[in-house]
Amino acid sequence: MSEITINHALKEYDKIAVIPDLSVKIPDGSLFTLLGPSGCGKTTLLRMIAGFNSIEGGDFNFNQKRINDLEPSKRNIGMVFQNYAIFPHLSVRENVEFGLKQRKLSKDKIKEQTDKYLGLMQIDQYQDRKPDQLSGGQQQRVALARALAINPDVLLMDEPLSNLDAKLRLDMRQVIRSIQKEVGITTVYVTHDQEEAMAISDQIAVMCKGIIQQIGRPKELYHRPANEFVATFIGRTNIIPGKLIVAGEQTHIEMADGTTIVMPELANEIAQDVRVSIRPEEFIRVEQQDEGAIKAVISDSVYLGMNTEFFMTIGSGIQIQVNEESTFHEDLGSGDVVYLSVNKQKINVFTADGSINLLGV
Repeated sequence: MSEITINHALKEYDKIAVIPDLSVKIPDGSLFTLLGPSGCGKTTLLRMIAGFNSIEGGDFNFNQKRINDLEPSKRNIGMVFQNYAIFPHLSVRENVEFGLKQRKLSKDKIKEQTDKYLGLMQIDQYQDRKPDQLSGGQQQRVALARALAINPDVLLMDEPLSNLDAKLRLDMRQVIRSIQKEVGITTVYVTHDQEEAMAISDQIAVMCKGIIQQIGRPKELYHRPANEFVATFIGRTNIIPGKLIVAGEQTHIEMADGTTIVMPELANEIAQDVRVSIRPEEFIRVEQQDEGAIKAVISDSVYLGMNTEFFMTIGSGIQIQVNEESTFHEDLGSGDVVYLSVNKQKINVFTADGSINLLGV
């Protein structure tokens, strides 16, 4: 196993820096996800770790060993690709054996390792089939078994579930999570799917334009995002302009819809324009006479089974989304008026440019 340390990584294409200066430490044995939109540099960084992309600057280390100049075959990595990349002319067993044979292991050792990972991935019953006789999920299990069979120090996974249908993605992410925990291998996982990242990761690095915006556990990123980009990329949120008012001993936020939220946690900040982030589930339905109740007019709703998503308009024409547990008897629709309060323990307050969370991280 390996701890991966990257210091001041630089990647350029045509003298344009796509990763300008990136440093990160990936703990030994963890499942670490690089998350971000298309073009943010996450796959580029993964391929630099693998040795498939050149490194223009910085140091890449597995434990204390610098790997910048090592050939990919000498880095002892396992790689799982988006398109599986298993050999169509070989059977399932032969695919899993492939890397072991390349290392010229004994026949007994090859059989032992192959049997182990065919069983672990629950594909031993398909061992004599060719890939075109397998489903997408089964092919991905073959790719994962082949990558793990060689006992790599590091497992790299590039959007491994993006070609699968929704139910298979759910099933496979649980497989990946449980297998990774069982074998304890350091895994770097690339995805643009924030729900997938939240479900499987020990830690997530959220990337934008080649820069890591925040690293943390899924719960930390969701509840205390470092900036507005992270808040809007991890889950959904409502961003409402406002002003931070410091008046004597009282500090409060006056939002653009006229709502006032007392925020003693920000007493040490200066008065300034802010942007308030409120998750859809942090609005709470209240009675009209309740103090601080926000009047909201429903414009549309989407029934999602357990929850119902409401689209509402509050003061000054501000559009918000509100998520509530569905009820059988109540049937709210367009034009109906409700009153809301906010769970202020769960809100986040960003500077006017969205770059800093004034509540810290």
